[in-house]
Amino acid sequence: MKKETLQKRTKIANDIMYYIYTHIETNIDIEELSIDLGISKFHMHRIFKEAFGKNIYESIKSIRLQKASNLLLTNKYSTISNIVNLCGYSSQSSFIKIFKDRFEMTPKEWKNGGYKEYSKKILQQSQRASQSKANFKDMVPSIVKMPAIESFYIRNKGYNVNIKETWQKLQTWILTNNITSYKRIALFHDNPTITPLNECQYIGCVMVEDKQSVKSDRLPNFKIADGVYAKFDLKGKTGDVLPFIHWVYHEWLPKSEYETTTKPSYAIYNKIDFLDESNEFDLSFYVSINF
Repeated sequence: MKKETLQKRTKIANDIMYYIYTHIETNIDIEELSIDLGISKFHMHRIFKEAFGKNIYESIKSIRLQKASNLLLTNKYSTISNIVNLCGYSSQSSFIKIFKDRFEMTPKEWKNGGYKEYSKKILQQSQRASQSKANFKDMVPSIVKMPAIESFYIRNKGYNVNIKETWQKLQTWILTNNITSYKRIALFHDNPTITPLNECQYIGCVMVEDKQSVKSDRLPNFKIADGVYAKFDLKGKTGDVLPFIHWVYHEWLPKSEYETTTKPSYAIYNKIDFLDESNEFDLSFYVSINF
């Protein structure tokens, strides 16, 4: 396969996945999406499955369930019916059946604390995270209004050691294009404390502050959603981020008066552990909130 053909297919697959994540609360019309992309449904399904290993319908089902399971534990004032509507399910009864098949408990049992044991098993999948001694209980966020952030990106399947390779590729792209003014951003489409780590969609992003300096179309680009966010400033070592995200979603959010949305969280790095010999990071973590 030619390099240009591969790049085109990768862009189409990424565009489909981005569309799913940003329209998960709607009745996603595959026919309409294929028309917008200018390709047949058959070709669209084939490209998507080659890129992600599962078909579009399976991905929609999985993403809806991940979003719903996250909202159930953070949005204490939302009913199951509210969350069903937010995540695009056609009926509450079908959602309950799908949820129970995946998590072996009802949404109500999950919401009432069943998620804790499930999440504990997820954290144990990462040796560094399970060994972290970091303490976050005294952290207080600032509440900020963030603009949309346009960025170039590489999508990484899995929240594990292969993330380092993604950041190395992004660094190669930065140096090749002689980009001197930029920010590195990690976008968490999935909550990695309740989604098996090998299934997480992790996006490594680069926001170029002088877009005219970019002459390469090697990487696709998209916009990180604007909105109101709780911003946490955090320094630590590789392995501390997962326990931190766990604390934000399982401790801080449920005890606060805030609820989260279907918008993904993201981290802006001042120093990134994946490219640092000491494995240290300095970041600001943003979680979408409303009141």
